[in-house]
Amino acid sequence: MKFPGRRKSKHYFPVSSRDPLLQPVQLMKDDENTRAYIVGIDQILVDIEANVDDDFIRRYQLSRGHSLVIEDDVAEELYRELIERSLITHEFAGGTIGNTLHNYSVLADDRSVLLGTMCNNIRIGSYAYYYLCNTSSRMDLNYLQGVDGPIGRCFTLISENGERTFAISPRLMNQLRPESIPEASALVLTAYLVRCKPGEPMPDATMKAIEYAKKHDVPVILTLGTKHVIAEDPQWWRDFLAENVSVLAMNEEEALALTGLADPLPASDKALDWVDLVLCTAGPAGLYMAGYSEKEFMRETTHPLLPGALAEFNRYEFSRAMRRKDCQDAARVYSHIEPYMGGPDKIMNTNGAGDGALSALLHDITANSYHRMNIPNSSKHQRRYLTYSSLAQICKYANRVSYQVLIQHSPRLTKGLPDREDSLEESYWER
Repeated sequence: MKFPGRRKSKHYFPVSSRDPLLQPVQLMKDDENTRAYIVGIDQILVDIEANVDDDFIRRYQLSRGHSLVIEDDVAEELYRELIERSLITHEFAGGTIGNTLHNYSVLADDRSVLLGTMCNNIRIGSYAYYYLCNTSSRMDLNYLQGVDGPIGRCFTLISENGERTFAISPRLMNQLRPESIPEASALVLTAYLVRCKPGEPMPDATMKAIEYAKKHDVPVILTLGTKHVIAEDPQWWRDFLAENVSVLAMNEEEALALTGLADPLPASDKALDWVDLVLCTAGPAGLYMAGYSEKEFMRETTHPLLPGALAEFNRYEFSRAMRRKDCQDAARVYSHIEPYMGGPDKIMNTNGAGDGALSALLHDITANSYHRMNIPNSSKHQRRYLTYSSLAQICKYANRVSYQVLIQHSPRLTKGLPDREDSLEESYWER
């Protein structure tokens, strides 16, 4: 595993470069006990993107700019019209967690495990076939649960003003059963998993996965996915986070629905009442991180101190994140970064930018576990840290991955980031 960009500090993988303070150690054999990987549960679906007018949105009784679940017969009629009028512009393998795990496996060149439902019989040219063809070979799909029927579809309908309306046809994507859940090293979930019809087993399967995560004391990572699910019952989600979740990923709209605070910084701070680490993307304002660290081991930034709702909030952004329960004297730390290179000249796709940022954070968390498994006596592990890098460094990494997603049509990376980039100044990674 390695991180992108050239770094003059000893801040990369593989771990063959030893800590100079360590006695010579023999790197453990690379087997399942010395590797770290992540597991995610997703509603497996294909994203279908099309340009439509406002009349199209009204005729199918959709809510402009929002995400709604539609019945199968409506989905078939909608899809048929898109085909007949040649309105479809792109089709991609989709799903919030599927995108995140794919990008993680591309960045880390390492294993991730996807849980969900997949057609028992896959036809060439079908949605399921297309999904598999556009998924990283490093993603382990052997734990998918077979179903006798189609996977889901998400229609992304783009209006003339660029606003995106989402229509989701679930089909059998919510039929994952609790008995199909294996025990895992880490767990990534989305709030979409609770948006199911009565009697569908997906929520029970999700809670079974959380039970295993708690049993093995591994972090549960939740991405909120949509503000509308959260806004239906914010207190339920606050209680769920406090009880089950270690790492929270959200955007500024989801943060507002969850906390009632429009400013991403105090919203991220408020979320620390319930979780240990927060990643909040804020569109043209960049992204924020908030977390906990051991007060004795906090490191001051060398960057200019930033104003905001929390004065000089980034003072200790060079600190590494920890879970609050692992701190003897916990203190809150924060970081922020502006969009990479000021943001793209032309944004090709906003779907998946947040998933890309989360995949970078997952890479860093998993890298820390990998390093701790193989060199447990390293000075990097004097405390039980959650991340390998500081909040400031993760912000830069997540920012770069988000940019890459924004400049392409697909929400999934086709290749890892280059080790060296002519357009990426040295100071971006070194500062």
